Amino acid sequence: MCNHASHEHVLCPQCDMLVAVPELEQGSKATCPRCETTLVSKWRYPYKQPAAYAFSALIMLFVACLFPFVKMGAAGIENEISLFQIIEIIATTRYSGLALFFLFFSLIIPAFCMVTIILLGLQVHIPKGIKVVITRILFQMKAWCMAEIFLAGVLVSFVKLIAYGDIGIGLSFLPYCAYCMLQVRAFQCLDRHWLWNRIEAAPKLDKPLIVGQTGIKQDVRLCLVCTAILPAEQSKCPRCHSHGSVRKNQSLQWTLALLVTSIMLYIPANVLPMMTTNTLGTALNSTIIDGVILLWEDGSYPVAMVIFVASIMVPTLKMIGIAWLCLDSKGYGNRDPHRMHFIYELVEYVGRWSMIDVFVITILASLVQMGQLMNIVPAMGIIFFGVVVILTMFAAMTFDPRLTWDRCERKNAVNTVEQEGVIG
Repeated sequence: MCNHASHEHVLCPQCDMLVAVPELEQGSKATCPRCETTLVSKWRYPYKQPAAYAFSALIMLFVACLFPFVKMGAAGIENEISLFQIIEIIATTRYSGLALFFLFFSLIIPAFCMVTIILLGLQVHIPKGIKVVITRILFQMKAWCMAEIFLAGVLVSFVKLIAYGDIGIGLSFLPYCAYCMLQVRAFQCLDRHWLWNRIEAAPKLDKPLIVGQTGIKQDVRLCLVCTAILPAEQSKCPRCHSHGSVRKNQSLQWTLALLVTSIMLYIPANVLPMMTTNTLGTALNSTIIDGVILLWEDGSYPVAMVIFVASIMVPTLKMIGIAWLCLDSKGYGNRDPHRMHFIYELVEYVGRWSMIDVFVITILASLVQMGQLMNIVPAMGIIFFGVVVILTMFAAMTFDPRLTWDRCERKNAVNTVEQEGVIG
């Protein structure tokens, strides 16, 4: 990896501290000294590694789509489904939106990201404008790649289905597992700074920068898309053509609006049934907590805890965490910024895993279709729950974590003025 000029000075996207990054050794990374956020990573083969993993992931996905995925047998009746049959079966129900969740988050978005990584990694000749657009989309879609979360949902559904019959895996199950691991690894080997610098050099500033000070103090801002350092008054980035400002516009307003909406929808998501189980003509509705209690009574304590944490604790704590971050950024509470930064990173990371219950219902409703003997269909609660997960993810994305550190800077400035006044 070459030594690029933009690697000499990097603005931290989490705390806005200007950091001087030296030439890195292969396999090393540079982190922010204030908030410990990873700024730059240097891989041995920065192009070939992610492209190789992405290409392997696509091959595994192609193989996984050719054969049956999982199968179930009960009372002499057997049923097996492929990945595409999951979409077909769910689409025939009243809640076809569930099929879209699976289609986009588990198949289309991850596959698009892998194709993009291959095109960029192999340095395929593409017009620069198109290359900029697909690179922007690539990093924006990264959080919505949920193939591994779907796989976890499949494993949880196996535990639920053991009580009803024999569960088996098809020929595509192991290739799909490999696909999940490979696509995660492809993202891990991809460095945003290095990739954008290879597309186009970062624009040069005509002013000196002071390492150890925040960008806002030096009248510069970070482009959150391509990590270029720009003058504070420059709204459009000349490299990636995205628009921005020193801080995200109306960050708190958008975050609070999304948070309030998700809280309102979270009530029906817990009250309304998530699925309906029809056994020999008898219908049984199940809410989130009903499913946890049933698993606990059956002795599946670890799985019951996983569902309880992912579907009840995580969404609730995430909403509390987002509200706490908003209040803290306005100066209420005045907590340690390092602690609030940890809460932000935790909220941003774990929120997507709440989608596991949505995928559990998806696999149950598509696999358990055995006529009058037994079938499972999704219910209204699962749609509300899925929307809640998406809204809380957007709420975390719209929140600007630099506001927490700005509050700390303002407090320190006030204390300094007060001390100088006492001394004077």
